[in-house]
Amino acid sequence: MDITSDIHSQHISRQFNHELEELKTHLMAMGGLVEKQVQDAVSALLEGDSSLAERVVDNDRAVNDMQIKIDDECTRVLARRQPAASDLRLVLAVIRAASDLERIGDEASKIARNAIELIDNNVGGRGFVEVRIISEHVRRMMRDALTSFARFDTELALQVVQEDEQVDNEYQTAMRSLMTFMMEDARSISPVLGIMWILRALERVGDHANNLAEYVVYLVKGLDIRHTDPDDLDQELGES
Repeated sequence: MDITSDIHSQHISRQFNHELEELKTHLMAMGGLVEKQVQDAVSALLEGDSSLAERVVDNDRAVNDMQIKIDDECTRVLARRQPAASDLRLVLAVIRAASDLERIGDEASKIARNAIELIDNNVGGRGFVEVRIISEHVRRMMRDALTSFARFDTELALQVVQEDEQVDNEYQTAMRSLMTFMMEDARSISPVLGIMWILRALERVGDHANNLAEYVVYLVKGLDIRHTDPDDLDQELGES
């Protein structure tokens, strides 16, 4: 059943409605924090700000704590309310989304740690353009995925899913360029490897944003599209 035609917001228990809305609210708050973590980690690298990078690493504990809190809230809802249909899908989608957001937080911490090492070694320049481009792309995917979750917007979610392939292509192009540069200048190997790890972390952020968007389709349509070719999505959704 399509959640947009369901009456999941019309429960007899107002408290149940409140609990479901709280889950969404807390997930959006976690998403906002994680998005800022990614932004700050990249900014720290590009601006050579090691103190900002250190704050990103320190804030990873806050991200973990938010996931634990959301998981606890979801467990209580499942135990006390025994939700069904769209309500159950909402709780499950929140649990899955919180897990992906926590992993994005981990990737932000990896970026920050690599940034600290590069800054300490006074390395800069090569690969920064690629980092900026891919980081802007995956952060936009994150924002759109979270917005689609908040609005139950499957069209926006599908746009995110389709963009993931573009990020993969940008990542592969950047990696080939950096590999060529390392082969031409052996002295660049160590710093360029650091940039490669950062690009890999950003590509993973895009993967997790894609997952968030897929959960929206599951939540709204009841369809699991995790292993569906993006080119076949319109047809599959049209049949639902």
